[in-house]
Amino acid sequence: MATKTLHFPSPRHLHQLYAGREDNLAFIEKHLGVTLVTREDWLKIDGPDDAIARLETLFGFLNEARAQGVSIRTPDLTRFAETVARGEADQLRELFGKPLVIATNRKTIVPKTLGQKLYLQSIQKHPLVFGIGPAGTGKTYLAMAAAVSALLKNEVERIILTRPAVEAGETLGFLPGDLREKILPYLRPLYDAMNDMLDPEDVARLTEKGIIEIAPLAYMRGRTLSHSFIVLDEAQNTTPEQMMMFLTRLGEDSRMVVTGDVTQIDLPRSKQSGLLEVQRILREVPGIEFHQFSGADVVRHPLVLKIIEAYERYQNPITPAEDRDAN
Repeated sequence: MATKTLHFPSPRHLHQLYAGREDNLAFIEKHLGVTLVTREDWLKIDGPDDAIARLETLFGFLNEARAQGVSIRTPDLTRFAETVARGEADQLRELFGKPLVIATNRKTIVPKTLGQKLYLQSIQKHPLVFGIGPAGTGKTYLAMAAAVSALLKNEVERIILTRPAVEAGETLGFLPGDLREKILPYLRPLYDAMNDMLDPEDVARLTEKGIIEIAPLAYMRGRTLSHSFIVLDEAQNTTPEQMMMFLTRLGEDSRMVVTGDVTQIDLPRSKQSGLLEVQRILREVPGIEFHQFSGADVVRHPLVLKIIEAYERYQNPITPAEDRDAN
């Protein structure tokens, strides 16, 4: 048995590395075979030499994540600890080999959670990525940031942003205004995100030239989208037929990102979501990556995560038998 003490710049710095939760330290103790005591800005470790070395490796990765702007959440920490305990630290070295920064004209975007970083890495590596998860995880925003960055680097010639126009009890034909005015409310979130990354004048100029296209999903039918970065948002509201139509638009030197939240399907009950079906059909196809976000990746107001967790408990209640088994 040996003892070692790690020192950190401040108590706040140390607390951020284990998400400020004592039960996270207990989790680390159990999985790495050490005993931990923390006071102020130091962490004392007791255990075998090899276990202490693994603990130092773990906190080294946690510190690297913090330095790269990632906010450590409990699911991130447990994933790190389990990875190190399995002797698979090389996976984490690859993950944090270099900072991941998405540069746009108006701001520099850095992933705030481990899930966001894995998602962005998938987008960079695969021609077709599905980002699935609850609201507030940044799945659409990060996809659009990657699209803008690819355009600015001349990796693609245009950006195409689309989403299905699912009417809430009304049809477009009965809404006031011309076609643009009718579809604008459905596309407004995409415009808002785009204006966060590019100057409004640039968005207007690039849109006028057709370099940026924001349109309803129905406009994609019959087209081949080459040399483009294509983002399909709100994909949970596509039918299976619409999903297949969209995916087969992928042309030469193009990349696609499909985002959606399967808990917010607005289709009539008689229609199945194309996003649910496509996961069963394409899960094993090489070159296609499915990234699943969780409530831990929510980067909005802290109450949003609590709301999501409460809904999950309500929709998936634990039976008395399951509760006894867990204990």
